Amino acid sequence: MRTKVVSISKDVMGGTPVFAGTRVPIQTLIDFLTAGDTIDDFLEGFPTVSREQVVEYLKQAEAAMEMSQFDFCPT
Repeated sequence: MRTKVVSISKDVMGGTPVFAGTRVPIQTLIDFLTAGDTIDDFLEGFPTVSREQVVEYLKQAEAAMEMSQFDFCPT
């Protein structure tokens, strides 16, 4: 059984997906990583999120990617 790492509730951040048990949006992690920051940088700024939550989120995102049917355009 997968660990619940993402929570979506209209009562928390207006329904924005957040790390479970926090008010930290998942998008914030994505923004950090896209900008070239490390997981450690993210965790330093958001101590309510655990390393385990970040790693599990990334594993679940990877699995979802592998199962998805994307229309890729050759370059």
